This record gives sequence, C-alpha cells and structure tokens, in this order.
Amino acid sequence: MTTARSDLAPPAADTAARQRWMGLLARARPTRLAAAMQGLDLPAHDWARAPETGAVMVRGRMGGSGAPFNLGEMTVTRCTLRLATGEVGHAWVQGRDKAHATRAALVDALMQGPRAGEVRAAVLAPLAAAAEADRAARAGKAAATRVEFFTLARGED
Repeated sequence: MTTARSDLAPPAADTAARQRWMGLLARARPTRLAAAMQGLDLPAHDWARAPETGAVMVRGRMGGSGAPFNLGEMTVTRCTLRLATGEVGHAWVQGRDKAHATRAALVDALMQGPRAGEVRAAVLAPLAAAAEADRAARAGKAAATRVEFFTLARGED
C-alpha cells in the first residue's frame, strides 16, 4: 500500500505556527536570541547541513500584486540539524552569523518535540514581546514626524 503525499504533510495549522516561529527566529536580533536561550538545557545535535553562508535573490512586486521583478541579492546563512530524539530543525537567517542560524535551528527542532511549551515560554514569548516593543517604538517615531496637509476648497467663480 502506498501513502499519499497529503497524508505525510503536516496539518495546515502546524505549518502556519511553524512559519510564525521560524520568521520570529529569523528576524530576532542575534543577541536577544542568545540571551533568551541562556537558561535552556540544549541537547546535542548532528549536522544534516552545517551552517553555510550564501546569497539569495530577493524578488518584489509593484504594488504588491504586479509583475515580479528581481530586487537584488541578500546574504543569508542556513543550516539543518537533527537532535538525538529525531527532530529536525532548519534555519535561514539574514547575514553571516552562523551562531544565530544554529540557535534558530535548535529552537525549531525543540519546538517540534515534547519541550515545545518550555521553549515557547522561555524563548519565543520574550522574542515576540521584544519585536512588538520595537515595532511600537518605530511607529511612535514615525507618528511624531507625521505631517497633515490640507487645502482650502475653492469654489468655481
């Protein structure tokens, strides 16, 4: 009996949750991620793909829905690791920081196992709070420089 590919794919809710935490890890400041992981007992791992740095093409769309165009290249570091318990963690982070990619892959792998609740509380929740605080600070700075223009309506003479 063969197994259909759809049977092997994770549920959509799991995929969306994983996309959120991987995005949070990729955008996190490396120092914040390192600090958040200080208290965790990190398991040993084997490399499926050791951290390596390369470039990816960034694409954009005019107006968000127009024809795609190549915006330029961006430096990224990626890695894949496997924990002794079998969970596999992946990471792609901007820049050349191999330690950041390793930490992100470790968190990804831990989030797929029995320690997910502990990792969510110790690492992801503080990172999400810091990201929200950064966003609010940027929004506050932008609001302080906002200028409102108005015109006086002129009637037809």
